[in-house]
Amino acid sequence: MAALKYSRQREVIKNYLSHSDEHPTADTVYMHVREQFPHISLGTVYRNLNLLTTIGEAIKITTPDGAVRFDGTTSPHYHALCTKCGGLFDLDMSISESINEKARACFPGTIHSHSAIFYGVCQCCQEEKH
Repeated sequence: MAALKYSRQREVIKNYLSHSDEHPTADTVYMHVREQFPHISLGTVYRNLNLLTTIGEAIKITTPDGAVRFDGTTSPHYHALCTKCGGLFDLDMSISESINEKARACFPGTIHSHSAIFYGVCQCCQEEKH
């Protein structure tokens, strides 16, 4: 791959992702990046997010409702999705290599890795008064 030309817009997007723990959608990233680049287009944000995922500087997470979220933490980790508010949270737990081994035993191809989303209700939603 040819050397990637530096882009201030891409750098701001990457910086926002790396300092956000909310796993934002492209629309959310767009709203925040517009504070520094008022004339940036949503298409530019989408293209840069896709490029960042392609080069391994961000992760794309598709949730069961079809929403695509982005994560600036690229090291392998699990997520929990709140079924009440839709929040997506990083889980501070080690990756289970034994799952890869079990999958390799059942799959006639090559397993490199896995991802998992756990479902539940976050602490904030549990504490809400009804």
